[in-house]
Amino acid sequence: MTIQPAAFSELGKNIAYVEQSLFQTDDLKKQSISLNGVEGVLLYIDSLIDQEIIQTHVLTSLLDHTNSGGDPLFTTLGSQKETDLQMATDAVIQGKCLFMLEGTAEFYILSTEKIYARTTDEPENEGVIRGAHNGFIEQLSVNLNLIRRQIISPSLIVRYFNVGEKTRTKVAIVYLQDVTNPELVEKVKDRILAISSDMVLAPGFIEEFVEDNPFSLFPQQLSTERPDRVIANLMEGRVAILAEGSPTALIAPVTFFAFYQSPDDYHGRWMVSSFLRLIRMMSFIIAFTLPAVYIATISFHSAILPLELAHTIKKSLQNIPFPALVEAMLLELIFEVLREAGVRLPSRVGQTIGIVGGLVIGDAIVRAGLVSYTMIIVVSLTAISSFLVPSHEMSSAVRILRFPMMVGAAIFGYIGIAFGLVILTIHLCKLETFGSPYFAPVAPFRLSDMKDVWIRFPIWALRQRPHDARPQQLTQQKFSRSWKKRE
Repeated sequence: MTIQPAAFSELGKNIAYVEQSLFQTDDLKKQSISLNGVEGVLLYIDSLIDQEIIQTHVLTSLLDHTNSGGDPLFTTLGSQKETDLQMATDAVIQGKCLFMLEGTAEFYILSTEKIYARTTDEPENEGVIRGAHNGFIEQLSVNLNLIRRQIISPSLIVRYFNVGEKTRTKVAIVYLQDVTNPELVEKVKDRILAISSDMVLAPGFIEEFVEDNPFSLFPQQLSTERPDRVIANLMEGRVAILAEGSPTALIAPVTFFAFYQSPDDYHGRWMVSSFLRLIRMMSFIIAFTLPAVYIATISFHSAILPLELAHTIKKSLQNIPFPALVEAMLLELIFEVLREAGVRLPSRVGQTIGIVGGLVIGDAIVRAGLVSYTMIIVVSLTAISSFLVPSHEMSSAVRILRFPMMVGAAIFGYIGIAFGLVILTIHLCKLETFGSPYFAPVAPFRLSDMKDVWIRFPIWALRQRPHDARPQQLTQQKFSRSWKKRE
């Protein structure tokens, strides 16, 4: 058990302890001040505190104070009285200010942090047509405020952790006490507390530390910057993980199908939303199988094509020096390079590079006889299909999946594709996230949960929460259209 160092009654010793703990850093400032004839000092890190708060709240309160024995020195500022010098050091590096006096072993910790906050604008990568147009920011307290303003319930619980030996990143887990399974909450807590690393800067670090299968290509936690998406998952009995300094929240546990659900699905007509979701699910298959099917058809199974189409494709391939696999790989890699260049460049330049680069290179590579027009169409459809996924992490996983599928198709034809699909299905069925099945409600199959998977039933028909998170309360609404019987 570590013994915490107690403060000294000599002011000089207290100052020396804080200075030595911070290795005499140059931005630690000391401001001497006298209180009723007693020597005192303000200690703070200049780059972390708000000078306006120091001037208007701290110094004003001290100068106006006449009774040295009174406790409430700072009536307009958050403050606490402490005797632990280690706590004093921790408070200073968090942006707080220390007020110490000669002749006493107690000191004040004052809330003087400088906060730089941007507006809660809608995240660029998760835009919606209808619904809320706000998003999380890098300040944890603001993000929690956005959640609490929508879930006005005493059962909404927030638990704080400090993660990272050096960074001491403030992490919060959020859940509903009467809905979320207590075993799930304990699992999340245990995995976060088990993190032993000097640096934990963002939820992306936490995600890799706590996920069940780190070598799986598929994301096992849903990352989002949308408060409404977090709130919807909390109401289903899941846990949200947020961190100071990042606008991203992690949701656990999640299923594969959660990555293909968009907030827009619940703000529009259920039939239209179901149609759009089916298109997204079809895009998952197209995004990683279409190039493989094309390669297998051209290389092994061209007899299944209609005669006119077979002649057209054969004519386009006459002057191509490479086999279909090399042709597809070349185009896919060029597309990935263009996409990455468009992301890294400034937004206006990136769009220009993507459009002009795609048109110029695509036309030039066909004229040079390196690839065929048919392959250009196949790769373009594949790329568009991968962009339909509402989750960036799942979109990246799907794009990588197409490469082993193309290799299998080039070696074994349709049999290679069939084996690839079987292996993929087995992997998805075996995958778990925090003990919950990743491919639920398909495996294990649960008919009652299929109302919000491939298609979305009307909201009034979604009377039960999904079973995959094992919530304490399954029923989330009663029959809301009872008025129909009375009319």
